[in-house]
Amino acid sequence: MADEHSMDIVVDFDFQEMTNAVDQCKREALNRYDLKNSNLEIELTDTEFKVNTENEFQIEAVHDILSRRMTARNLSPRILDRQKIEEAGGMRMRQTMKLIKVLDQETAKIVSKLIKENFPKSKASIQGDAVRISSKSIDDLQAIIAFLRTRPEIKIPLQFTNYR
Repeated sequence: MADEHSMDIVVDFDFQEMTNAVDQCKREALNRYDLKNSNLEIELTDTEFKVNTENEFQIEAVHDILSRRMTARNLSPRILDRQKIEEAGGMRMRQTMKLIKVLDQETAKIVSKLIKENFPKSKASIQGDAVRISSKSIDDLQAIIAFLRTRPEIKIPLQFTNYR
């Protein structure tokens, strides 16, 4: 048996699954009664998801459809960082939702601090866009996973990888 067990905490998702969820969202939105004839524009790029439509209600409806499609494909809707809804001209509204692809430094510091305060036998170190946790006990690592999943101050979906 190993003396030290470790895992990495990262933010990652399958972009192909996201593309599929957006395609399903487009098809469903075009067939919904409240979104028909609204000249709905949905666009996905490598860094963001954009919705352009007639009013805020329709933007919320598209977000709801997308969230359901993402959940069905095992993607967390929390990877969407919703920006402010703005006017696009011509009596249209637009919203950009940025895709969260990496663990930012502020969240990494919060995660590291929470682990150091609540699990004194475990060591947390920030390594680029990941937080490495090491402990002598596998049970401690499992307790850390359960603990972090319930924390409200962590706004992004965390994945626990490289578990050994």
